[in-house]
This record gives sequence, C-alpha cells and structure tokens, in this order.
Amino acid sequence: MSFRLYDSARRAVVDFQPLEPGKASIYCCGATVQSAPHLGHVRKEVNFDVLRRWLEATGYQVTMVNNVTDIDDKILAKSAEAGRPWWAHAYLFENAFHEAFRALGVRPPTYEPRATGHIPEMIALMQELIDAGHAYAATDGSGDVYFDVMSWPAYGELSGMKVADMEPAEDADPRGKRDPRDFALWKGAKPGEPESASWDTPWGRGRPGWHLECSAMAGKYLGDAFDIHGGGIDLRFPHHENEIAQSKAAGRGFATYWMHNAWVTMAGEKMSKSLGNTADVPTAVATYGGRAVRLYLAGPHYRSAIELSDTSLAEAAAQLARIDGFLSRVKALGASWLVDTSLPAEFVSAMNDDLGTPAALATVFNTVKQGNIALDAGDTEAAVTAYAQVLAMLDIFGLNPDAPEWAETGSTQDLTPVVDGLVAALLEQRGQARERKDWAAADAIRDQLGALGLSVTDTPDGPRWSIEK
Repeated sequence: MSFRLYDSARRAVVDFQPLEPGKASIYCCGATVQSAPHLGHVRKEVNFDVLRRWLEATGYQVTMVNNVTDIDDKILAKSAEAGRPWWAHAYLFENAFHEAFRALGVRPPTYEPRATGHIPEMIALMQELIDAGHAYAATDGSGDVYFDVMSWPAYGELSGMKVADMEPAEDADPRGKRDPRDFALWKGAKPGEPESASWDTPWGRGRPGWHLECSAMAGKYLGDAFDIHGGGIDLRFPHHENEIAQSKAAGRGFATYWMHNAWVTMAGEKMSKSLGNTADVPTAVATYGGRAVRLYLAGPHYRSAIELSDTSLAEAAAQLARIDGFLSRVKALGASWLVDTSLPAEFVSAMNDDLGTPAALATVFNTVKQGNIALDAGDTEAAVTAYAQVLAMLDIFGLNPDAPEWAETGSTQDLTPVVDGLVAALLEQRGQARERKDWAAADAIRDQLGALGLSVTDTPDGPRWSIEK
C-alpha cells in the first residue's frame, strides 16, 4: 500500500503521486513572529515533522520549506508597545519559536526563508499579476496593490465558498479597492510607521501582504509547482485560498495536494492569543518533558482537534513512561542480537493511511506489551526484537530517546519524578473521593490510570501503583 493522504482541495483521501519520482516537496506556512509560541502553534510543526519522517522512511528525498513572516501589522504594533525596533522584536520571537521547535525534537526545514529577504520575488509576482489583468495598483496614491478577486472565476476552489457569499473581514482596510473582497498584495506605507518597515516598488513604498509572501517564497525554493502545501486548518480561508488564486493567476501550478492539521483547543475553543487560552511551550516542556509534549501533539490524528486539559499532558507523560520502562528493561540485559528491525506491517499500514498515528501508536504499545511478556518468559531474543521495532517506530514519531535531537536539547531527562508526582496527585484525589464515599469518582480515577497502563493496588499503608507489563 502506497501513501495516501486527505487532500483538502479534493475533499477526499487520494494516492500520493509526487511530481518527481522518489522526491517529495513540502511547503508549510510558518511562524508569524509577533510573540512567543504556544502549543497550538507548534502542533503544525510536529505533525508535518512526522509526515517528513514517514516519507523519508519510505524512500522519498524530502525538501521541506517553512517560511517566517517577520513583517506585518501585528509585529509593528507589538514592537511599538514593547518599545523596540520591529526587526529586533521579530528576531527575538523567531528565536523563541526555534527554541520551542528544538525542545520538541522538530528537525530544521531544508530552507526557512524570511519574508523580508524576498521582496524582489514579491515585486516580480505582483508585476506578473498586473500584466495578466488579475491585480491593480490603487489609484488613490496609497501605494496599495490588490488582487482582483472577480477576475479569477476559480476563486473559492479550496474552501468551497462562493464569491457572492463572501464578506470582507471586519478589520479590512477598504481604501483604494475596486471590490471590498479584493485582498492586498502590497500595503502602502502609512504615516507613523517606521521608515525601515517599507520598501520601494514601482507603485510606491510599502510592505508585503501576508498572502503574497508565501506564494513568492514557495516559488523561489520549490519552483512553480510542488507536491504538498501544509498548514493549520484556520489558514484554509482566506490565506491559502488567496495563495492559490494569486499563484495560479500568475500561471503557476502551485501545490498538488493540501494538508491541514486541526486545532489544539481549550474548553472547546481554538487556542489563540486573542482569546487568552494558551499554553506556552517552555512551561509544558519544563513540567512534562519535551518528548511527552511531542507525544501529546503527535499521537492524535493530525486532522482531529486536541483538547488540552489538566490531565492530557499527564496522560502523555504516563504513556511515555510505559514505553521507556520497557526500553530500560531490555537495555539492562546488555544483550546483543541480530534481529529484525523492520517496521511492523500494522504500523506501516496505519501510517500509509493518511498518517494514521492513533493506530500506529497502538502498534507501539502492543509491541511493548509483547516485549514485556517475552522478558517475563525469559525469551531474550523476542524481547530484543520488540525493542528494535519499538525504536524504529519511535523514530517515525520523533520520540526515540537515543536520537541526536533529544541528546542536543537535554530532553532525555528522567521523567520518573514527573510521573510519580502526577500519579500521586491523582491518587490523592481518589483517596479524597473514597473518604467522602464518592465511589464513582474513585473508580473513574482508577480506571483512568488503568487505561494508561498503570495498576493501582490498595494496601493497609495506602494505594500503590506500578506500570503494567
């Protein structure tokens, strides 16, 4: 079975057929470096890092491009509030994103272009669109350049929306537009903005619109056509819709497939800075460890929303402890065997089915279980074979504790104290429930721990827990 993916444009699972045999090109919309990243931001990085690892494991040579948006309205506003130059503000938080990616074992992309480093490519693309009759410079002297939405009949093909049903964004600036639904390719400089935040063009000084940046940079590093365009589901409209329109209107094939990851939610709402419901990456990593946070983000299917709760990261830490417990048992043997290190067929089938990480992770746990059974039976060869297969599967998830990215970040710390503390807190809650004779709550906590592979035994000296083999 070859790799199949859900293509957002076709709204169906399709066979992946790259433009060039044996190679795969991926462009992902990267960070807008206005402030520090939260778990919602980095889910995309983790999900597409897993995609990259899987394609490489199945024989593809992958070129991965993640851009950095280092100039936009929010960066200008937040840098002014902070009292620092916009470029220094952007660089500060670009570094914060890089630190978060490293802490989660995300490998650097092949190329990571900044928007401000590709102004000539953007000017060239705008000129192509104007020459083709799909863009125009505002006649009010503002320096704005807009894409003419009504000139492109296919507009809405990705989202399935019809132009007649669209309304301009509430914060959209209507100056110089022929139609309120036209979107900005270039924003003319405004009074009070830093001189350094604008560049000369044939239409006046200004800075790029967000949508234009990605089309120009994708074309620079991947050519007029490439395989996969990725990003969060919230970018499908208008950002990705606008990318398709401006790129194809300029005669470029652009992306063959579109993949979108779902949100990380809190109380059912998208995690976002504007709502104030965010969880910052450094705190989560310091509390649970980078590998546990990565497992929390990579384990669910990339198209499924993840709900962040008080226990979700603790559950991931407990799951990881169960895996690491088996690895430690085998390492303690000091045995060396020539074993089969191929990936289990169930794992391969799951990953080839649109990155079916839940089923793939279930295969990891089943292999851990069988390995523990083999250890208990004294079958060292079978245990070592399971050990090798678990490590191979963890490589795909980016969770192999022996991998260089974890050694470099120091994220291989012993999670035993963390797990001990988390389980102790849950057992204390269970004890309080038993004291007030709330047997349903007490049983629910016990069952929750059991589902994570932890066995709880009540003794005269209090409850005791262990990881099930």
